[in-house]
Amino acid sequence: MSEKEDELQPIIVKKIIQGGGHHGGAWKVAYADFVTAMMAFFLLLWLLNVTTEEQKLGIADYFSPNQRIAENKSGAGGMLGGLTVSPEGQMTSNQQRMVEQEVASPALRKKKSDADADKLKEEELRKELREREDARFEKAAEEIKNTIESTPELQELAKQIKIDITPEGLRIQLIDEDGNPLFPSGSANMFDKTRALLNKVAQVVLSMPNEISLRGHTDGVPYAAGASYTNWELSADRANASRRVLKQAGVPEERLNNVVGKADKDHLFEDPKDPRNRRISLIMLREELVVQEGANKSTTAVQKMSEEKKKLYQRSEGNIDFP
Repeated sequence: MSEKEDELQPIIVKKIIQGGGHHGGAWKVAYADFVTAMMAFFLLLWLLNVTTEEQKLGIADYFSPNQRIAENKSGAGGMLGGLTVSPEGQMTSNQQRMVEQEVASPALRKKKSDADADKLKEEELRKELREREDARFEKAAEEIKNTIESTPELQELAKQIKIDITPEGLRIQLIDEDGNPLFPSGSANMFDKTRALLNKVAQVVLSMPNEISLRGHTDGVPYAAGASYTNWELSADRANASRRVLKQAGVPEERLNNVVGKADKDHLFEDPKDPRNRRISLIMLREELVVQEGANKSTTAVQKMSEEKKKLYQRSEGNIDFP
């Protein structure tokens, strides 16, 4: 073979491949993710099937953006710290989770329903007792008016007595009139006609069990500058003089809840100098705890009402008791 033929002859390389070769393993990772997701999905279906409605409600409340439930932030804070859209986050303490479970429990709901029913019964009891007491007050007011009208020496004072029912109770007011006062000017020594009028009122007061509040009022005319005796002393002395008349008429001291001098701080008419602002108020305080014999009432409700009444009419320290 010539030298020229040797240079033109091609070089042949023979490769032997055994088997199918390696095609990569990425599909295995995707398949594993798919199987995991399917397992989680079927696990979720199983949990939904075995949980009760109350448990589902508790789970929903746990994940809801409720600031009352969330106590701690659910991330570390800062940039990319895992904060939620709500400032407080959704992490809760064990104690809060227990509270939420109790709220969702049927037993607690039944207890709340029973408490609402008891409250409704108390309100009905209060309403019934108040209606009965209002009826007694109206009857007492009618008796006082009839007594005064049937007494000749007191008929001229009939227009000076005002009787009405207030949230405190039955209020009986003996009011001054221009030219026909109940007390001499600046004095606590009442006229005989005023004493007779109070005695007639005491007869009706004795027939009822209510406690009594006595309050003296004056007009807005002040004493001279530097006087040691003022409208405060005058109103208190007139109220105390009325107390002595009631005591002499047979009203027990235990029935007196307070004796108050109001001076000119509670006018009946806008004009402070109006003589009708000078008056004595006798209030038969409401006794909502009087329960008719044989009535089927709740003892617990009556006890609660008794405690509230004691707070309402709690006496303060001093010679003069204020409600």
